[in-house]
Amino acid sequence: MTAARRYHITTFGCQMNKADSERMAGILETMGFEWSEEANEADLILYNTCTIRDNAEQKVYSYLGRQAQRKQENPNLTIVMAGCVAQQEGEALLRRVPELDLVMGPQYANQLEDLLEQVFSGQQVVATDPIHIVEDITKPRRNSDVTAWVNVIYGCNERCTYCVVPGVRGVEQSRTPEAIRAEIEQLAAQGYKEITLLGQNIDAYGRDLPGATPEGRHLHTFTDLLYFVHDVPGIDRIRFATSHPRYFTERLIRACAELPKVCEHFHIPFQSGDNDVLKAMSRGYTHERYRRIIDTIREYMPDASISADAIVGFPGETEAQFENTLSLVRDIGFDLINTAAYSPRPGTPAAVWENQLSEEVKADRLQRLNHLVSQSASERSQRYAGRIEEVLVEAQNPKDPTQVMGRTRGNRLTFFAGSIDELRGQTVKVRITEVRSFSLTGQPLIEARL
Repeated sequence: MTAARRYHITTFGCQMNKADSERMAGILETMGFEWSEEANEADLILYNTCTIRDNAEQKVYSYLGRQAQRKQENPNLTIVMAGCVAQQEGEALLRRVPELDLVMGPQYANQLEDLLEQVFSGQQVVATDPIHIVEDITKPRRNSDVTAWVNVIYGCNERCTYCVVPGVRGVEQSRTPEAIRAEIEQLAAQGYKEITLLGQNIDAYGRDLPGATPEGRHLHTFTDLLYFVHDVPGIDRIRFATSHPRYFTERLIRACAELPKVCEHFHIPFQSGDNDVLKAMSRGYTHERYRRIIDTIREYMPDASISADAIVGFPGETEAQFENTLSLVRDIGFDLINTAAYSPRPGTPAAVWENQLSEEVKADRLQRLNHLVSQSASERSQRYAGRIEEVLVEAQNPKDPTQVMGRTRGNRLTFFAGSIDELRGQTVKVRITEVRSFSLTGQPLIEARL
């Protein structure tokens, strides 16, 4: 009997990439491949890449170099580069790394089997031309058996001056509500308890779908989608990401407050607290508009968790403008902020501006912002002390086998004593006994709910 071929996927970047990797893993397993924990023992290596930050891009080239050397010794090894770096570089990658067998953009994730058939017939394949994304009927190989990602919209029509996403992920393409609900129903039948609806700009959902209401709204909006999928039996929790302040409406906030399965956690990047910097970024909103969104969320859901993304050191950013970012963080009180120093990306307008800041200035501002973010997260965590929180159990604590871990509705990672075999996928009421900046520890109070 011939041994099964083995595959290994390394994923860089955002949740969209992780969801794409799960789908590609599902395709590979239907093709007869088996997962290999060790990259160097796999017959097929796939790097699903990210180009948002330069350090992530350079890391993948380092990994790729090691596998290219391995292929020189084992010509039967198949090397695939997928994702945003692949889309950005295209055929140029083959000149840089001729050992590559397949270069494929994110929009081709659902067509991996067809592309590999070309590779196995002896071709070197580049698939980066714009296409319409066909409805995906593949079965993802989920990295969790409790929570799952569900893509609702691909691509992005925004033109932020620092961002490569529109160029590498293409224009917005919304899936139909019926297809999304069908996928969620399938996940529920498989025992999943929580879904996260994904989109690069999820608030834009439905703008490209036909139809309008008598009031002049798009017939399909993200708010309407939440109402449409909310009652799927078996799904206990619904999350979504990533939101854009330009399109975040009070109607959406009101829906989140009304729908009990929608968790009280919002990830809404602000990027900068200075209006002039936001204008240079082409973000389409002001810091006052951003604050009104947060105020409205807290009016409807006072205890909601708020997370965000922020960039420091954008070209031309002055110290005073950076201080406006710090002021916004202090005033709002975030539970978490993903921070980054500005990194020029190929093909973006800001990358060629002459007012670039030094790496020293960017590093200093990033350090100062991170200190404030940790302080804010610690202060926000204090509200959990002594409270009873509902925790959906996802896995065993990898650092303590006597504990399980899961997340509160507000997305705080929480640890408590228990058996994963007994509690996986169950919602447990936990009294919080220890708070940290980004996680909690507690004691279970009652029997888990099946």
